[in-house]
Amino acid sequence: MQKVGLFLFNHDLRMDDNAALLLAATEVDKLICLYCVDNSKVGPGWQQPATLGPRRREFLFQSLQDLDRQLSHYGQKLVVRMESPLEAIAQLITAHNVSHLYSSQHVGTYEQRIWNTLQKRYTMLEFSQCYSHTIFEPSQLPFSLEQLPGSFSKFRRLVEKMDLDSIISAPLDAPATLPAPALVADMAWQTLWQDQFPESSGNLGQALFKGGASAGEQHLKGYFSRDLASSYKQTRNGLDGMDYSTKFSPWLANGTLSPRRIIQQLKQYETRAGANDSTYWIFFELLWREYFQWYGYKYQQQLYAFSGISHSSPTTSFYPERFKKWSAGNTPYAIINACMKQLNSTGYLSNRGRQLVASCFVHELGLDWRHGAAYMEQQLVDFDVASNWGNWQYLAGVGADPRGHRRFDLRKQAQIYDPDNQFVQRWAGEQTLQPLDSMDAADWPI
Repeated sequence: MQKVGLFLFNHDLRMDDNAALLLAATEVDKLICLYCVDNSKVGPGWQQPATLGPRRREFLFQSLQDLDRQLSHYGQKLVVRMESPLEAIAQLITAHNVSHLYSSQHVGTYEQRIWNTLQKRYTMLEFSQCYSHTIFEPSQLPFSLEQLPGSFSKFRRLVEKMDLDSIISAPLDAPATLPAPALVADMAWQTLWQDQFPESSGNLGQALFKGGASAGEQHLKGYFSRDLASSYKQTRNGLDGMDYSTKFSPWLANGTLSPRRIIQQLKQYETRAGANDSTYWIFFELLWREYFQWYGYKYQQQLYAFSGISHSSPTTSFYPERFKKWSAGNTPYAIINACMKQLNSTGYLSNRGRQLVASCFVHELGLDWRHGAAYMEQQLVDFDVASNWGNWQYLAGVGADPRGHRRFDLRKQAQIYDPDNQFVQRWAGEQTLQPLDSMDAADWPI
């Protein structure tokens, strides 16, 4: 009897360095390659999140198109369903007598809940998961997950004491072959997608990033073909442009590029051009990302809690008018307005810009940090569940920051990073200045 496998793609939209896909290639006779666009997703457990913003959805669409093209070289195809994985997989198990289910490990509690539910419902199936989104395997870390250090600095010091050259594995090659596809009914997913989300057809104007593993590989090679890495530490706090930082994060986020592939290219660059503080700092930033992945695995649902991983709640609340003005770039702070307009237009915001808008959201506007994190989840092309929610906790003072919270002097930051006001002018940050609140206590209804 033939073994039929189902591979559930999620944040591993690539063929190379994909351990679970390699495993599937060796164990089954036929394989269904599935991706689910779940518009009914319940989200982070405290409120219903907005649907994906147009830029993030466009990037995902391009990534799936590219994955489908890569699978076609193996005689395979990508099956895309516009429904919950629980619904789609149930139908496919019944229709095709699926015996094996594969996926990559995911730090998101929603994705973990889906997988656990499937395991409970289909005890007769073989389930396999592998890590594809992290640098290390859990067994390679110098501590157990329960003993994850409470700050990144402690994490980094422990990790850097290891023999990293021998511990960090080389990225895996793509499978030589894949099992034949099961004869799944063609739902013409690209047509359905474009009918439902017409902006994915290219109606948004020029995007900063093109989705897909092919585009990610091209960007990776292009970045290290120049000397940008040698000055990364000096330029990384820029606010605008494509060259001040690596811009690997969009492809890292949905797994069209693996962190180990970046490290491989970084090491080759250092061999060719020399290592310095800037090339080390690229690895340093990858370690920051790595820390938040394990932080998410450890704290699970606490990633979305108002009090975070701390023992006390912030003294903030939710003011709808302030939130609306912040999200539209319509606050009394020109640098914040420019950042938010950049985000809404491009789906991207620099690391410095993210810190500033988060600090403003929590400290100047007094807003519940989770609403800001949820808005970034909606808009960011490079949204990563652990990095996004972990960093917002960090800025709000309820996360992995021994100092308690990070509050930035917005005027001083603007003077440092936009001294000529070019960034604010480009994104029309000063053209929408209004009072923060349209009413005061005297206007409140009795």
